[in-house]
Formats: sequence, structure tokens, C-alpha cells
Amino acid sequence: MKIQKITPFLVDRFLLVRVYTDAGIVGNGEAGLWAHHGVVCRAIEELSNYYVGQDPTRMEHHFQVVSRDTHFMGAVLSAALSAIDIALWDILGQSVGLPVHQLLGGKCREKVKVFANVRGNSPQEMAEHARRQVEAGYLSLRTQPFLPGWEQETPTRIIGSAVEITAAIREAIGYGIDLGLEIHRNLRPEEAITLAHELAPLRILYYEDALAPESVEALSYIARSIKLPMASGERFYNIYQFKDLIDRQIVSLIRPDLSLAGGYTQVKKIAGMAEAAFVGIFPHLMGSPLNVAAFTHLAGAIPNYVLMESHTDTDPYNEIVSHPVQRQGGYILVSDRPGIGLEIDESKLAKYPYRPKTISGAFHADGSVAH
Repeated sequence: MKIQKITPFLVDRFLLVRVYTDAGIVGNGEAGLWAHHGVVCRAIEELSNYYVGQDPTRMEHHFQVVSRDTHFMGAVLSAALSAIDIALWDILGQSVGLPVHQLLGGKCREKVKVFANVRGNSPQEMAEHARRQVEAGYLSLRTQPFLPGWEQETPTRIIGSAVEITAAIREAIGYGIDLGLEIHRNLRPEEAITLAHELAPLRILYYEDALAPESVEALSYIARSIKLPMASGERFYNIYQFKDLIDRQIVSLIRPDLSLAGGYTQVKKIAGMAEAAFVGIFPHLMGSPLNVAAFTHLAGAIPNYVLMESHTDTDPYNEIVSHPVQRQGGYILVSDRPGIGLEIDESKLAKYPYRPKTISGAFHADGSVAH
């Protein structure tokens, strides 16, 4: 079996890829650098010059050849490699009639636990939304504890508002439901530390991305100064970055993105490194229904999986794939269909024209960039 062609598809806010073989099997993948799909699409087209004519089942070999040939690195190349890698694993699974989770070692669980996001324009709205999510069956919630326009406020007011929001949600759902906080890289170290101390009594499951990802040293400073478990890594794009994060003993949870950090070939290794350090896998998930399905196979097959986003925002796009994931309250069922368990319906893609990300910025009251 040989690869005949690779075609990327820019669809709405997604970048899908299909790898066609001479055996008639077509693999499906997705790239996760969601803000820059245009340049990743071009990278996929360039990389296809290597892949065409190759055996699609040599995933590890191909990843090593492409990533090491010139030793250039970066999120664009990694996202392109990840999309193709997911599609190659899909091809292998289809060719032997097995789901990807079986190829990765078999199921560790029948269903994967997912969290629901809590949103609103006031603490009261967010508390009510949290109640509704629990009523829908979710056992785990996450929120960004910031209200619109928070960038214009003083750090003291931002911290006070974040505590008020979190306390309102906790009061609404009680202490039997998990609650995580997505800080979304919005704070400076001193702000993140002060907020964490204020939040300690509210039993927070994780404190996610308290700081921008550029400095692991600064993140380490925060970790040494607080008592909340930390999660980070969604912007990391290779195994070496995750090794550094794990080795420094900064976080309880890491956030590899299957469609950015190297596909199944690399993220399975990242999960193994984390397992040896008792660090949980908390995947970062963006994209289409295809990504939701692909991530579910990874989550089903690794012992140290903890949680991922339910990502119900993609459900309106289910028509672009066959057999989208099945949800069951606060869980997604692990499919036993071959490969990643679905096909892209190319006839439906034109219904969703590409919508590129526009850069707008967010600013403090003095006009400086906030985050």
C-alpha cells in the first residue's frame, strides 16, 4: 500500500487533511494550530512531496525523517506533521480492521470523562450555567473567572472578581463536582500567586495556564509559591518541551494537543513520560468533530488520562463526518470502529467556507497589550 496524494481542506475554523492510498483507503486527520491554518495548510502541501509514494504504515519512520531532515522546528511544522500522522494511524487501523485505541495498546476505559465550560456575564449567570451543566450530567466543570472588559481593571479588582465568580459557582454546584480554572495566560506572576492564595479554600482541581508559555522558569516560580495543582502545556508542540516541564516537577497535569504536539506517534510517548512521573494527561482540544473522535482514541488508550473538554461546540458540524462521537452525560464513549471511527464527507465541506482568525488584540486601560 502506497500514499497517492494528500489533500488539506480549510473548512470554517478547521484544517482537515485526507491521505489517499492506492488501496482505496483514505485516512483522516486534523491540524491544531487553529490561529494559523493558512500557513499550516501550505506546510502540509509541501510535506506531501515527501509522503507521496511512501508506505503509510511507517508512522514513526516518517515522523523521524521529516522532523529531523533539516532540524527546523516550530508549531507550524508540528501541526502539519500531526495532522498527517493522525491520518496515517487512521489508515493503519482501517487496513487491519481495528480502532486506533487498539493499535495503541487497547482500551484502558470504556468511556472518557469530559468537562463542560461555564460561561456568563456575571457571577450569577455563571453560577446558573454551572447548575445547568451539572443537571446535564457533567461531573467536572471549568471556567475562566473573568468578566468582559476585565483587562481595563486594576489587578486587585481582577483578583476580587475572580474569587467572587469562583465562589458563586462553587456554592451553586457544591463540593461533589470537580471545578477547574482556566486562567488562559492572562495574569502576571504576582497576580497569579495572589489569586491562587485567595482561591485555596474553594477546592480547585487545577489551576490552568496561569502564565504565558514562554518561560518555564517563571511558571516554576509560581508553582513553588502556591498550593493549587497546576496544569500547562497546550501551546507546546514537541516532546522535548514536555520533558522539560515534567522534569521540573512544576505541574500535576500536562495539556498536549494531539493535533499539534506530534499526533499519536509523539503524544503516546509524551503520555508515557508523564506516567512515569505520576503526571496526568489533560489534553487540549480544539477543532472539528474529527478531532474530538481522534482525541477520544488517545484518551481511551492511556492509563494516566484524566480529563478533556467535551467540546460540544463542534456538534453543529457533525454532518461533515460519518459516525460522530456518542456522548453519555459527562462522558464520550470510546468507539470500536476501525481507525478513528469516521470518514470526512467531502460533499458537505463547501457548506462551511473557511473563516481565518483575525488579530484584534486585548489591551489594558493604558493601551498596553494585556495578554
